[in-house]
Amino acid sequence: MSLPDLLNNGPANAATTIALAHGAGAPMDTPFMATFADGLAGRGFRVVRFEFPYMAERRRGGGRRPPNPARVLFECWQAVIDRLGPENLIISGKSMGGRYASMIADQAKVRGVVCLGYPFHPPGKPEKLRVEHLQTMTTPTLILQGDRDSLGNREEVSGYDLSPAITVRWLEDGDHHLSPRRKSGRTEELNWREAVDAFAEFAAGV
Repeated sequence: MSLPDLLNNGPANAATTIALAHGAGAPMDTPFMATFADGLAGRGFRVVRFEFPYMAERRRGGGRRPPNPARVLFECWQAVIDRLGPENLIISGKSMGGRYASMIADQAKVRGVVCLGYPFHPPGKPEKLRVEHLQTMTTPTLILQGDRDSLGNREEVSGYDLSPAITVRWLEDGDHHLSPRRKSGRTEELNWREAVDAFAEFAAGV
């Protein structure tokens, strides 16, 4: 597979690079993605965003498309990892992008993984768990999860047998986009800033 287009933030000579993949339904330059890219770049990390082939096609005017087959998503992640080098690389992504990062991490021998809203199960199907590989992961992993995420809330996730390599950090009243309700007294900006802080702390520590 050819290397997808890369969008870079932060110093090119940073000691640690973070590769950041989008979720299933939105591209790499949404406010959510930009918040994490800019926030981490401001803390001295090199952040590299990219799009899976189906999303790149949509950007070129191909209309709304479903995600590529799993094989293609893995190949795209591997092409990015090969280009950036795994030694000083943390791979990350929102929802689907983070899920596939977590599935390739051990094999790719990257330094760490950060999942921004992990889809522990499909919408409305809590019985169809996506946790098998999370039980045996050895790569240091941080999952930043809203505590009322409809794809894996605090109560549900507390019952999963996750690898000791995985840390789950909860964002108060956050949904799958880590966003709180207005009645919580919190703001989206606050939750996202706390998530960026936790991400940066993890990245500095691995």
